[in-house]
Amino acid sequence: MNSILKINNLNLSYGQQTVLKNINLNINKGEITSIIGPSGCGKSTLLKCLNNIILENPEAVVQGSITFNDKELSSFNLEDLRKSIGMVFQQSTLFPLSIYKNLEYALKYYGVKAVERKDIIENTLKITGLYDELNSLLKKSALKLSGGQAQRLCIARALTINPEILLLDEPCSSLDIINTKKIEDLLLSLKDKYTIIIVTHNLSQAKRISDKTVFMYDGEVIEENSTFKLFNNPEHSLTSDYVSGNIG
Repeated sequence: MNSILKINNLNLSYGQQTVLKNINLNINKGEITSIIGPSGCGKSTLLKCLNNIILENPEAVVQGSITFNDKELSSFNLEDLRKSIGMVFQQSTLFPLSIYKNLEYALKYYGVKAVERKDIIENTLKITGLYDELNSLLKKSALKLSGGQAQRLCIARALTINPEILLLDEPCSSLDIINTKKIEDLLLSLKDKYTIIIVTHNLSQAKRISDKTVFMYDGEVIEENSTFKLFNNPEHSLTSDYVSGNIG
């Protein structure tokens, strides 16, 4: 399998507090990888390392290496890196602008011509299943959308600049079952074109959508495996305890 991201001996600390301990992972292109584990185990911190957003915290000390398409992450211009590796956060982070201007924002930032922006936005709305719902409302404020629509719009906005990798940090944590299913179905439809990495506390979600699952505990990767094997025949007792609900 072709690895698009390789994480080697990654350690991260804030002052005296060690948050990530010797992380080694390969992320395969064209797959959905779920990262699971108890709260505070380092899942979201690891995700933020994958497009260097962690470096916005001046207290973060990072050691080790991450390569994207066999190039060190540190060798990328930050703007180019964020264009290639997009991120969607737990809470919808829409701008106080119209739906259209939210979708146009990154395109304008990266210098896409106006005549091309309209077609890209229309195509992205169709890809994300939002066209029928929102096409007649594009001039309305994005802040008036429902929680599920807002989160799908955040995903659509991240896709307008056509990243290779999409990072999602618990995108369904505040959504109901119906909207969660819409996002899960969307992610499954996208994986042929994008590599997707999702942090989730929902074990059922990880089982439903991911090809590979990574289990973290206390800042370490305890086990990574195919999702079926990790949940049905885990190699580590800690993994077994977590997926069976004995720890959490």
